[in-house]
Amino acid sequence: MSDYRRVYLEGGTFFFTVVTHARRPVFQDASAIGLLKESFRYVIHRRRFLVDAMVVLPDHLHCIWTLPPEDGDFSVRWRLLKTYFSGHYKGEVADYVRKSMAAKQEAGIWQRRFWEHSIRDQEDFNRHCDYIHYNPVKHGLVGSPGEWKDSSFGRFVAKGLYPPDWGEDAKKELIEMNLE
Repeated sequence: MSDYRRVYLEGGTFFFTVVTHARRPVFQDASAIGLLKESFRYVIHRRRFLVDAMVVLPDHLHCIWTLPPEDGDFSVRWRLLKTYFSGHYKGEVADYVRKSMAAKQEAGIWQRRFWEHSIRDQEDFNRHCDYIHYNPVKHGLVGSPGEWKDSSFGRFVAKGLYPPDWGEDAKKELIEMNLE
C-alpha cells in the first residue's frame, strides 16, 4: 500500500504537472494538441471546472484549475481526460504505444500519476502562473513566453496581467524556480 495522499478541497485551486509515459513527445504534433483541447472540452462539459492557466510542452503539461464550490475531485477529471485522449489518439507515437502495450512492455500514453499542489493564496497562484508561462523558455523551446503558442500566456497579456514582453530577459528566479 502506498503512503501517497492527495488533498481534495471543494472549490479548491490546484497546480498540476502531467507527463507522458517515458516522456514521449506526444504533443509535438498539432493534431495531438487539438485532441487535448477536445478532451478538456469533453470533460469540462461533464465535470465543470475552470482552467486558470496552462502550458502544453511536447512531453508534459502544467495547468492550474479551480473546481466548483461543491466538488473537490480533480482525480476523476484527470482520469476522464487521459481516457478520452488515449481512446482517440492516433499517430506514430500512438501506434508505438499500442504495440508496446500489447506486448506488455509499456503502461500507455500517460504516466500513471500526476503531481498536484493546492494553491494557498494569491502569491502562490501568481508564482505558479509565472512558472507555467516561463516553462517553454526554461526547457529551451523558445526565447520568450510570447513565442510559445500552446499556453495561456496570450490570454494573460490580453487581460493586462502580463506585459507582452514579460519573460524576454532571462529571469534568474524563474529559471531556478523548481515546482515540479
